[in-house]
Amino acid sequence: MKLRGVVFDFNGVLLWDTHLHEQAWQLFSKRLRGQAFTVEEMDLHVHGRNNLHTLTYLAGRELTEPELKSLIEQKERTYHELAIAAGDQYRFSPGAISLLGQLSNREIPFTIATASPKINVDFYYQQLGLACWFDRSKLVYDDGSRPGKPDPALFLAAAKQIETPFSQCLLIEDSLSGLEAARRGGAGYIVALGPQEKHERLQATEGVNQVISRLDELDVAALFDE
Repeated sequence: MKLRGVVFDFNGVLLWDTHLHEQAWQLFSKRLRGQAFTVEEMDLHVHGRNNLHTLTYLAGRELTEPELKSLIEQKERTYHELAIAAGDQYRFSPGAISLLGQLSNREIPFTIATASPKINVDFYYQQLGLACWFDRSKLVYDDGSRPGKPDPALFLAAAKQIETPFSQCLLIEDSLSGLEAARRGGAGYIVALGPQEKHERLQATEGVNQVISRLDELDVAALFDE
């Protein structure tokens, strides 16, 4: 089936800030339970997951709405401080601008589906100039109304925003939970992005069609042209 649109995950795909989120989450893990996340916990309960899932896991109980709101704001403010301190290193990932330019030139619709909350989306638009590439009204983020990954709800909502069946969308993701969400949702073509040392594991993930290290490795003509 011909591909007609693109849904991007954001963190770890268009923005390589995973290490900053990990630093912020480790601070919270130590604060809430007195110990850091293990590598396995990071994969299962942080990467690709929304704040509700991760904070509930850390607390070991259901959180009240005021508790959840306060903890999310604290964690994300910590992340913002780390991002600002990164200076010029806080920018679009390698190859991202090239890929977005190619998609725009071909008039291929694209948007973002992110597990980030609104407080971070506001920050991304301010710090990265997302408005140059992404119509904010079509961006889908974690507003609490949908289940998080590996449920495909975020991706399906994003495909609807660009008026393209998800079965005709290229989906680009870096987390295992996100790749599983893409598979469950029936994405037309699933691309996993990660460093070379993770390629074998990503390629073995069910549903993945292609593994890349940076976004400009994608052959847009081969994927989208007749």
